Amino acid sequence: MNGFGGEPLLPPIGSLHVILRIFDVLMEMDLLQRFEAYVAAEKKIEPKDWMPDAYRKTLIRQISQHAHSEIVGMLPEGNWISRAPSLKRKAILMAKVQDEAGHGLYLYSACETLGVQRDDTIEDLHSGKAKYSSIFNYPTLNWADIGAIGWLVDGAAIMNQVPLCRCSYGPYARAMIRICKEESFHQRQGYQIMMTLAQGSADQHRMAQDALDRWWWPSIMMFGPSDAASIHSSQNTRWGIKRFSNDEIRQRFIDSTVPQAELIGLTIPDPDLTWNAERGSYDYGEIDWDEFNRVIAGDGPCNAERIERRVTAHEDGSWVREAALAHAEKERARREEVAA
Repeated sequence: MNGFGGEPLLPPIGSLHVILRIFDVLMEMDLLQRFEAYVAAEKKIEPKDWMPDAYRKTLIRQISQHAHSEIVGMLPEGNWISRAPSLKRKAILMAKVQDEAGHGLYLYSACETLGVQRDDTIEDLHSGKAKYSSIFNYPTLNWADIGAIGWLVDGAAIMNQVPLCRCSYGPYARAMIRICKEESFHQRQGYQIMMTLAQGSADQHRMAQDALDRWWWPSIMMFGPSDAASIHSSQNTRWGIKRFSNDEIRQRFIDSTVPQAELIGLTIPDPDLTWNAERGSYDYGEIDWDEFNRVIAGDGPCNAERIERRVTAHEDGSWVREAALAHAEKERARREEVAA
């Protein structure tokens, strides 16, 4: 059989090894076609189902990065639990930080269903091999920043994550249902903080506006690089991992958030922001992708501090993990003794 230009399409079959290799390739092509048809029919892939290696690797990268982001995201808000302005605010913020820890747990568990060990994914985070959301490398300078994180950062997360409830990979999709419900509460709580400040004294209004000024651009960077620069989007969309492009979700976020800012008397810090009646959406200014790439590469305001804190916390908590494992082993031995 010949290919283009009369060249042989297949190598000469001179050994059993070649025959088996051709058989494996044909089988994999058939499995891939069946896999893509299954996903196209909006059916869920489960851990024991066949999946392409690239699909598995993409999910491991995405879910572990998502888990890391939830855990690292606890740090900038955790700094303000002891400094929240009232007991009620402390309790709410503490509950929110606990929610983020739970989100990380769900996601690490979903990642483990793909055949990786949680300790390995955490080591990748600590070593700098794995990434997390760039937004958490910015400092929280005052209480208004906690409101901005809830309103903008969690609002952007919801825009990104609600479509993941329909992700083709079952464990990830199911984890996202509960996560999105809790993130929705977080977004409303953050917006309420910003509304209270914006409607307060002149100093409080300035504090809220300053927080919006500093967090706006990092928040819209959260959706990732522009579609033209996104190398994974088309395949991820075809495989049902991703439902919408980065720029589509970014536009939805901007269109929904601008009226919220106007409602409480705050101004989006973008002089190029204008309503485009023809498109039915806002046109917005150029994003500083150089800043985005610097922060992703580890050169953000708090990159080193965030990883240092995570490593320290992980090391300080080793005795808890050891105690839990020892207890589990004792329980296992006790059950075996009773069964015997």
